[in-house]
Amino acid sequence: MNFDFFEPRDGQLHAEDVPLARIASEFGTPTYIYSKAALTRAWYEFTAELAGRDALVCYAMKANSNLAVLNTFARLGAGFDIVSGGELTRVIAADGDPRKVIFSGVGKRVDEIALALHHDIHCFNVESLPELERVNAVAQGLGKQAPISFRVNPDVDAGTHPYISTGLKENKFGIEYGMAIALYRKAASMPGVRVAGIDCHIGSQLTDVAPLLQALERMLALVDALGAEGIPIHHLDLGGGLGIRYSGETPPDPRAYMREIIRRIGSRRLKLMFEPGRNLVGNAGILLTRVEHLKTASAKNFAVVDAAMNDLLRPSLYSAHHEIIAVSPSDVMPQRYDVVGPVCESGDFIGKDRALAIREGELLAVMSAGAYGMVMSSNYNTRPRAAEVMVDGATPYLVRRRESVAELFAGERILP
Repeated sequence: MNFDFFEPRDGQLHAEDVPLARIASEFGTPTYIYSKAALTRAWYEFTAELAGRDALVCYAMKANSNLAVLNTFARLGAGFDIVSGGELTRVIAADGDPRKVIFSGVGKRVDEIALALHHDIHCFNVESLPELERVNAVAQGLGKQAPISFRVNPDVDAGTHPYISTGLKENKFGIEYGMAIALYRKAASMPGVRVAGIDCHIGSQLTDVAPLLQALERMLALVDALGAEGIPIHHLDLGGGLGIRYSGETPPDPRAYMREIIRRIGSRRLKLMFEPGRNLVGNAGILLTRVEHLKTASAKNFAVVDAAMNDLLRPSLYSAHHEIIAVSPSDVMPQRYDVVGPVCESGDFIGKDRALAIREGELLAVMSAGAYGMVMSSNYNTRPRAAEVMVDGATPYLVRRRESVAELFAGERILP
């Protein structure tokens, strides 16, 4: 995916048919802006090769959990990959179907397991023996049987940032490959669980499918071995991880990837499941911010904007690169700037050493901010979180209002 739904027209950057300057005027800055058309196109690109097959695509909502985003995918037929009871509650509030929910994560609480069982979710992705025993006990206590799959760690190096690599044996996620058969035997003997499938997820922002296909081969070997033991596996969940273009990357083509998966599965009768997150929303969103000051120092120039690390953490946390574009380029000569926020940390930056033709008061668009943007934001320095706007054609909809400062400490109390 590229930036097709965020294009310049007559010298002004637009979101679909709406000038970004209009959104800034109506809703202020900083503001996250999402394109419904971009979300929809990403969904169809990912799912096109699965038409007519037994398959379920569960959007990994940790990437962006705004209710309007969730509802857009729910209307398209999506399931959801969740990692908390709170996320399940969001799915229900967004008119998503709990029966299409997969519950992942290494630390599910008893109350979260009970909530998921109450709503008859599709499957629990179990990541340890203690978790298996807990799910079994909670299900028995409720007179239910929990559908489970094990998240198996295939010990495949995804070749991505170490913070978002999850498939190596030293990572906290999943069970070791060599332990899988023994744990499936144990699960098959438990009255409170029902073996449904097998799951793996090796990492995020992958730009090469080779590690994903290597993990697939290891999962298929386990499927065959378990079948030979009389433990049938009904679904194969291959997680997510397909990358997007932030700058110069060449991400995998989802259609070609799906065709290769289908070819390798062959005659095995397996329901295919996936958990894409960033791939569906990353390039469907931007962060709109305004230049407060242009500061010149002996070593470099700084563009101080009203967005900060509390709004978009990825550059500070991962040294992640986001393209930064002037909404209406000025007639001044471009200069190189570090684009920084007002937070009192040297690590507060949005982008470094960027060529920009800008003046104070002008708008900048931080691209590819639809994933791991608003969901990772905070109120550090008592800064209200940004507004969120969804654009549908020529209409911008406010889908989350900006917080007020008073709301940030409404739950706090001073001592008597």
